Amino acid sequence: MAEPSSGPREVLCLGETMSLVAPAAPVSLEQAPTFTLSAGGAESNVAIHLAALGHRVGWASRVGDDPLGRRLVAAIAAAGVDTGLVEVRADAPTGVYFKDPGPQGTKVYYYRAGSAASTMDENFLADELLDEPRLLHISGITSALSDGCDRLVRRVLTRQRRARITFDVNYRPALWSVAQAGPRLRELAQLADVVFVGLDEATTLWGVETAADVRKLLDEPSTVVVKDGADAAYALGVDAVVVPAPKVDVVEPVGAGDAFAAGYLSGMLRGEDGVRCLRLGHILAAHSLLSTEDHVAPPKRDAVAEWLGYDEQQWGTLSFGSGAASD
Repeated sequence: MAEPSSGPREVLCLGETMSLVAPAAPVSLEQAPTFTLSAGGAESNVAIHLAALGHRVGWASRVGDDPLGRRLVAAIAAAGVDTGLVEVRADAPTGVYFKDPGPQGTKVYYYRAGSAASTMDENFLADELLDEPRLLHISGITSALSDGCDRLVRRVLTRQRRARITFDVNYRPALWSVAQAGPRLRELAQLADVVFVGLDEATTLWGVETAADVRKLLDEPSTVVVKDGADAAYALGVDAVVVPAPKVDVVEPVGAGDAFAAGYLSGMLRGEDGVRCLRLGHILAAHSLLSTEDHVAPPKRDAVAEWLGYDEQQWGTLSFGSGAASD
């Protein structure tokens, strides 16, 4: 996989990134003696993974004129992402959130009300900037941040466009209720070219039970990618493709969906078929599950190339954790 090169952005990821505080070890916030401070946001996570895979990718958002904002922008830029479209606001802070790992899963605590990113509206980014990349990646999180952010997302999805729009549903219960989110996220998803959604969140939002049900509900996008947790992922377009998930010794699950989306998008950009796009998504997601960080260095490129070429039986034995496949 090639290193990033100069030239127009292949992908632009648009959405809020916050300062992420997490225990340095996978223990609870109450018990942890030390913490890490990093950048955490669905869209910038995708951007960082794509940059690590060799793509020219940018991230656009707003941050506060504060140390946390400057720190996270520097961190994302250091990961190879173009941050030239990030705006700084002196009148609003950078958002913060905390991860709290526990035996029943990870809880997340957000402190983002009134954040700089929530001040974005339909006037954010000129048309020519939206038309530059091959792919424009957004999520349902942005629409929930404010009325202005919702108008921005609708503008991106409804304007005449050259870029393909990829939309991750990314339902966040802390931001809005099912009654609020369900109809709006379906409406937005129907306007995108490619949609990512977890089967569990689709069940919560729309009462569906299977990946096929999701595709019937979202019948406008060219492809709907349905992630069924530790079992499998589906790419439902003209043809239906399913790839089982590899076995993973999970350390902490938050961020795996962003890694999966980045892997799948990388496959799209490279012209791979549906099976290999799903496999690349699984590989990145599995690797991310081995850390409490939202984004980790991808597995070695020669290993990724080998796994992508496995036959069905070999793929079924792939695992990540204590074995060599996670190296």
